[in-house]
Amino acid sequence: MIEALQYGFMRNALAAGVLVSIACGIIGTYVVTNRIGFLSGGIAHAAYGGIGLGYFLGINPTIGAILFSLVSAIGMGLVQRRTKERSDTIIGIMWALGMALGIIFLDLSPGYKADLMSYLFGSILAVPTTDLLIMVVLNLIVITLVVLFFRQLQAISFDETFATVVSVPVDRLYLMLIAMVALTVVMTMRIVGLIMVIALLTIPPAIAGLFVGDMKRMMVLSVLLSIAFTMIGLWISFYLNLTSGATIIMVAGAAYLLGVCYQHLKTLNT
Repeated sequence: MIEALQYGFMRNALAAGVLVSIACGIIGTYVVTNRIGFLSGGIAHAAYGGIGLGYFLGINPTIGAILFSLVSAIGMGLVQRRTKERSDTIIGIMWALGMALGIIFLDLSPGYKADLMSYLFGSILAVPTTDLLIMVVLNLIVITLVVLFFRQLQAISFDETFATVVSVPVDRLYLMLIAMVALTVVMTMRIVGLIMVIALLTIPPAIAGLFVGDMKRMMVLSVLLSIAFTMIGLWISFYLNLTSGATIIMVAGAAYLLGVCYQHLKTLNT
């Protein structure tokens, strides 16, 4: 791996992996705890509309994805809170419409979209310095909000009824959480792509949840696991000439299976 770091693109990939892992470890813990994986997947796929909008307007597609993801996230969050019975159907429709809108914007955009597939399947080796700066800013926003509202977010994650009784603004905090998921999705899409973003958001926290119960420790362990999976997957993909995003997810998936097997054997032996 040290040999590979002599290349500038590998150093950028390493930095991007660490930045994304921090956000995924923190926000992924809330995604797993609140069981909003489907909602997060909807936001991830709807973000494609923002990528198409970015190309259409001639701006950085990542900026377009941020704006579109935030709007989509708030919309899906409101649907989730106010239409409990059919929320999955409506979110699924918004998910599909977001992707369709992105494709239409791309069809209407002039020129050749060379790096389009990197947003769908990830391209950590092609992350530019401008995207690294955007990731730093988004990370700072996510970390600041989590630090300021940690107790309130913890309350709505474990006992929403109690949080409502003690006058915690549940709906507003929930929408803020969904917005942070959207920001994390935008960061993660350049690493593993929109297709597999939900995996990096959920697998490390799911593994951490097998071994720790405290939310803070779960976040820390999730961040460390995410960094490890990203670095190992990046190293394997570099030397075996494999797609980096898919390799990272396969490493994470294998680790999850090992964790589940370990816990199962541990249970049998007690």
